[in-house]
Amino acid sequence: MSIELTWLGHATWMITHGPHKILLDPFLNDSPTAPVKADDVDADFILVSHGHFDHVADVAEIANRCNSMVVAVFEIAEWFSKQHAVKNTIGMNIGGSLSLPFGSIKMTQAIHSSQLPDNSYGGVAAGFLVMIEGKTIYFACDTALYSDMKLLGQKNIDIAVLPIGDLFTMGPRDSVAAVNYLNAKQVLPTHYNTWPPISQDAAAWAEMVKAGSTAEPIVLEPGQSHLID
Repeated sequence: MSIELTWLGHATWMITHGPHKILLDPFLNDSPTAPVKADDVDADFILVSHGHFDHVADVAEIANRCNSMVVAVFEIAEWFSKQHAVKNTIGMNIGGSLSLPFGSIKMTQAIHSSQLPDNSYGGVAAGFLVMIEGKTIYFACDTALYSDMKLLGQKNIDIAVLPIGDLFTMGPRDSVAAVNYLNAKQVLPTHYNTWPPISQDAAAWAEMVKAGSTAEPIVLEPGQSHLID
C-alpha cells in the first residue's frame, strides 16, 4: 500500500497510509503559503517537533475536533493537555520510540530553540523518524546540521525531509551535507519561501543535491504530494 506525503506549506506535512492520517507541525490558518485551512484537515495523529507558533498554531483546534493523538516532547504534550484541553496526548523525549497503529516513530535530536506561544518552556526541539511498512521517512524539522546525523544514516532512510530556509535552520549547502550524512535515497525541502527572510530557490537547491550527493531531490509546491511505493 502506497504512502502519500503531502506538503501543506512551511513545515507542515501530511502522511497518509490507508485509513491513517499523520499530520506534522500544523501551521495553516496564519500561513501565507498553506493551500488549506485547519478546518479542511483531519488527522488521527499529530506530531509536534517544537513549541514555536509556526509549528503549533493549529494543533489544538484540529486535535480537539478530530480527537487526534498529539505526540510531542513531554513538556509540549503537557501544555496542550493543561492549556488547551487536548484529551489524547503522549509525551516522549529524544531517543524514545513509540509503536502506533500505522507503524512506529522515533524522536530524534534537533538543534533549535523551543518556546511555546505563551512563553512557556517547550522542552527541547526534536525531529522524527517515521517507520511505515518497511519504509523510513526522516523529518529533520527545524534544525542545524549536526554530525550525529551520520548515526541516523544507519537507519536505511528512504526519504529525508530537510529544512533549507537558512537563518533559523540549516540552509541549502548544509542540507546537502546532511543528505550525505543520512544516506537518504530521496530528499524533499521544507521550511522555506514562507516569508522573505527564508526565501530560497528550490530548483537551484535541487541542482546542488544532484551535484553533491547520490540522493534524488524532489521539490513539491504547497498542496502537492509524493507517493512512496
